[in-house]
Order: sequence, then structure tokens, then C-alpha cells
Amino acid sequence: MNIKRSTLSKGIGLLLASSAMTSVAAEQERPNILFIFSDDHANQAISAYNPTLGQTPNIDRIANEGAIFERAFVTNSICQPSRASVMSGKHSHKNGVLDNTSRWNPNQVIFPKLLEESGYDTALIGKWHMHPTPVNEFGYSLVLNGAGGQGTYYNPEFIDQEGKTRVFEGYSTDLITDMSLEWLEESWDEDKPFLLKVQYKAPHTPRRPPPRHMATFMDHNFPIPDTLFDDYKTRGEHAENAWMQLYGMTPVGINAFPPAPTTPEKARVREEWIKSMDGDQRWHFDQWMNRLTDEQKAAFHEAYDDVNVDYWEKMKDPMYKRRWGNVPRDLKVARTEYMYQRFMRDYMGTVMTIDENVGRILDYLDESGLAENTIVVYSSDQSFFIGEHGWAEKRYMYEEGFKMPFMIRWPGQIAPNQRPQAMIQNMDFGPTFLDAAGLPTPEEMQGKSFLKVLKGQTSDAQWQEERPVVYYHYYMEGAHNVPRHDGVRSDRYKLIDFYSQNEGKGFFELYDLVKDPNEVNNVYEDPEYAEVRAMMTTELENARERYDVPEDYFEAPYPFMNSEERKKLGF
Repeated sequence: MNIKRSTLSKGIGLLLASSAMTSVAAEQERPNILFIFSDDHANQAISAYNPTLGQTPNIDRIANEGAIFERAFVTNSICQPSRASVMSGKHSHKNGVLDNTSRWNPNQVIFPKLLEESGYDTALIGKWHMHPTPVNEFGYSLVLNGAGGQGTYYNPEFIDQEGKTRVFEGYSTDLITDMSLEWLEESWDEDKPFLLKVQYKAPHTPRRPPPRHMATFMDHNFPIPDTLFDDYKTRGEHAENAWMQLYGMTPVGINAFPPAPTTPEKARVREEWIKSMDGDQRWHFDQWMNRLTDEQKAAFHEAYDDVNVDYWEKMKDPMYKRRWGNVPRDLKVARTEYMYQRFMRDYMGTVMTIDENVGRILDYLDESGLAENTIVVYSSDQSFFIGEHGWAEKRYMYEEGFKMPFMIRWPGQIAPNQRPQAMIQNMDFGPTFLDAAGLPTPEEMQGKSFLKVLKGQTSDAQWQEERPVVYYHYYMEGAHNVPRHDGVRSDRYKLIDFYSQNEGKGFFELYDLVKDPNEVNNVYEDPEYAEVRAMMTTELENARERYDVPEDYFEAPYPFMNSEERKKLGF
């Protein structure tokens, strides 16, 4: 068997237990579950959803050989809360992880533990990003450490269940795949079915492709989103004031750093640039350069120095230089379009690397004989605004932040080329995996299995009748200047309550997703939508009651971390 590996992966065996694999798991009655999870991977950056930005043939393969959900939604669009909902099958207010400052309770009921107790061999490898690091949630774990639990793209540090840390030379996405295949080859107990969670950091900020993809999109111009220059006219002040605009993106966000002094011009630019840096900018520059090996540093300078010299000169031009305050649209166009293209080139470079590694995993399953009895899922903790509404972030309940990619393959059980329209959420993943393993959903879990939808035993209409709306709640008041809000989405309409706005009276937004798929026309006050408004208000009230959301969660003061707490968590 010829399994390709990252040549930079070193020392993995020091952290992995070894046991010989003498047969394959395809003979087992219960399925293996391989859950591949990325971070901030926008639906529209997967060609199975949208072929216009780049091709992801390996991720698409999962969709083509099984099912892809066009309406999968997150319960709370931010890293840690989304991961907690996947693990617990519950909304944030029930699992305790409201935002990225929350502490995770490892002793609550979670689907990996239930699988382990029923005889599964379980492992998590890659990005965990909850606090504390795994304690007893998995039989084996090896997770990214440092940078507030985010880990780094290059030469990352990992921590195991015993608290031992080690830095591995290489690129994060490649290394996580190496370690995952190593676990399957050497440590998985072949007498048991397995749950393996492979969780990548990419394409989370700061988006840094590996050397092989640093220049892949360097000369490519991506199509401009329809709402890149959204004027936010019918929405609350929060939308225009959110600290998410590409216009305001910092140099770190597009890998704009001083060039190496290899020519007189580059030496001049480097000197000017470094001299202009404040303490924070210099810290980011030093952190990045000091992280790299000489070979990696040379590759970065070769790929980026020319475009970064161009960036330095452009930022002297009034049309590109960042302005503060209420900037007229015509003075934002040049900088916004430039930032969008730079951002997308790095973003898609990291996405290509994920796709390659998904391909490695799928090839391994085929070659080892495991594919036939293994459920394979590809998803991300949430989608992402990649230029829509002028933003590069998540958090909001608008479609690009509310959605998440989800595709699933199970040969012989899930028919290929399905595109279910049922609205599912990340809290449903665990119950579905338990169902596939023949286990019931615990009563305390709020999610429900959609396995019958996948098998064609429940229609989309039947599912929607049982769950007419999905509920969302974002709690991280003030982060990126985004207010707390909750809301419901039906098949056609969406109602959002920005309840911390307007002196606690709230600011409501209502969207007709058929007539207004880009969500730029808030019709909450439109008399023609009076009946819809009343219906959706009732649905929101019912959802809050159904999911047992405490009333005091809607009352100020809203807790949020202070600056010192933010620094400790790497923000």
C-alpha cells in the first residue's frame, strides 16, 4: 500500500501508541465514522456548492457519492460554541459554551463518549479549540496547542491527553492528516469500529497557504460578490459599524509583510516598512518570521515579496490608503477590491490544501478496504462571509454566517447524488451518528437524527413539518462590534432580533429569502408582511420556549471578556 505522506512530518510515533492492524473494519456490522472538520470554510468556496471560485474535487467526491445538504445551519456562528454543539447535541445555553471565552464541561453527555461506551475506538486529531484541552472525551487525542488553542499553520505545537507538548516541523493541514492516517494504521483497535475526528485549522485567519499553494492564485482575479459594496440601508446601525469589513483589513490579514532585502528597492521598502510599524505590527511580523524554517521563509519571500512591495506603494495612494470615519463609497472601492483579491488568494490556497488532504484520506480508505463500511463526513464549524456584505468574518445570522457545509457518504446506505432540502443543524450531527451506530439519542440532547432523511425514509416535507424553523443565538456581545442576537429561519422567511440594540428594546430584521436571497431588504416594517411578521414572531417565541432559553439571557448587562482575558486566549 502506497500512502503519500508529508515529508516534513517528524516524531509522530513518539506520541502515538502502536498496535498491528491485521484485518480491515469493513467486516464489522456497525459503521466506522470519519468526521472531517475544518474551520471557517465557506460553502461558496466548495465547488459542490459553487464552482466559480475554485475546484475541490475530493470534497465534492463525498457529496457526489452520498448527500450534500444545502441548508445545514449552525446554532451559534463562532468556533468554540459550534464545536460544543456538535459534541453535545445541544444549543449553547445548554452546553455552557456561549462564546469563545467559555469553559467547556467535559463531563456532560456527548456523542463520542456514548460511542466509546458502546464499543467504539475513538480519537480526535487536529484542532480542538475549546478550554480545557480534551480530558476524557476520546480514547485518544492529539490537538493543536498555542495561539489560544488555534494552533499555527507552520511548525505547529500539539498537546496530548497527558499534557505533553511537542512541535512538529511541517504544515498543519498535512501534519494532521499524517497523524490521522498513522492512528488508523498503528493504533486503532481493529476489533472495534472507530470514530475518528480529523479537524483542520484551515482556512481560519491568519490564512497562510503551504509553499506549494502560496502562488497558486497570485495572478487570479476572483468574481466580485454582488453585495461587496452593501450600503446596509434597511438594516440597523450594527451592520455598518461591525468590525468585519474587508476595507479595514490589516496587513496581517493578507500576509502583507516587509520583503527580504534582496534588491535595492526591496531593501528600501523593508527599511521604510519596519520603521513605520507600531508595536503590535512588529510583534506579528516577528512572530511570523521566527516561526518559519529557512526553507519556508525563502519560499514565502519568493512568493510574496513582489506583491508586498506593490502593496507598500499602493498604500501611499489616497485611493488605497485606509481612511477613518464615514468614508464615501467611491473612496472605498479601490482598497476594498484590492483587499478582497488578496484575501481570496490566500483563503483559496488554504482550501486547496484541505481538499488535497481529504483526497489522501479517501484514497487511504479505498486502498485499505475500509471505505465500504465507513461513514465519511466533511463539514466546517461554520461557513464564512468571503466578501458578501463587504465582510470577512462569521457571527451574523445572515445566510453566509448562519450556514455550514455538510456532506456525508455511506456506501450501500446513502444513495449517491442526493441534495436534501431539509433544514438541519450542527446539534443534529451527534444524534445522527448515534442512530447510525444503533444507539438512541439521549433525552437531554436537543438535536435529532436525520438518518431517515438520508435513507429516503423521511421526506424533506415531513422533516420540515416536524421542525418548521431552525433557531440561532449569538451571545458574544461586542466582539467585532457585533451585537447579541437570536432568530428563526423557516423555509422562506428569517426573523432576527438584535435584542441588545435600541436601549434593550431590540431591533428586528425580517427577510423574504425567495425575493431577497442576499438579505439586503429588511421588510420588518413593511405592512405587506404584517402576517408574516406575526407568524415569525410566534415561531421565535415558540423556539425560545422549546429550547428552554432562560429569560435573563436577554437582559443587560451582557458578560464579555476583558482585554487581558482576550490576550490570554490569543485574540
